[in-house]
Amino acid sequence: MNRFPDGSCEARVRTEWTREQSFQGEARGPQTLEGEIRAAATAALHAVSEAAGNTLELTLWGAKAIRAFDTWLVVVSVQARTEEDSLRLLGAHPCPDGNTARGAVLAALDAINRVVEPYLPEEDKASDE
Repeated sequence: MNRFPDGSCEARVRTEWTREQSFQGEARGPQTLEGEIRAAATAALHAVSEAAGNTLELTLWGAKAIRAFDTWLVVVSVQARTEEDSLRLLGAHPCPDGNTARGAVLAALDAINRVVEPYLPEEDKASDE
């Protein structure tokens, strides 16, 4: 998470799916707790969407950091849309270390983990032999 003097922040998330490819997503927001978790979750969704060849549109509908049991919990709502279908997904991740930006990335991945795999490229099986 990069923070700037103008009160904004920028999140960059890099994902790796195959050994040869990595994908990066970026997003900006205000330098507030909500702005930072929204930027982090959005950057994660952009990276995964790029990994899926932009065949899966992932949109962050909401992100919230909730204080529960003396720790932060990040909850996100994501819309996943393809040509055939549209799903509303929910993900959550605890942040016992207080790193809510990281929690937002993991909550976004938690939300989409069951629907994204068919859209990701297959790892080259020949390189394993």
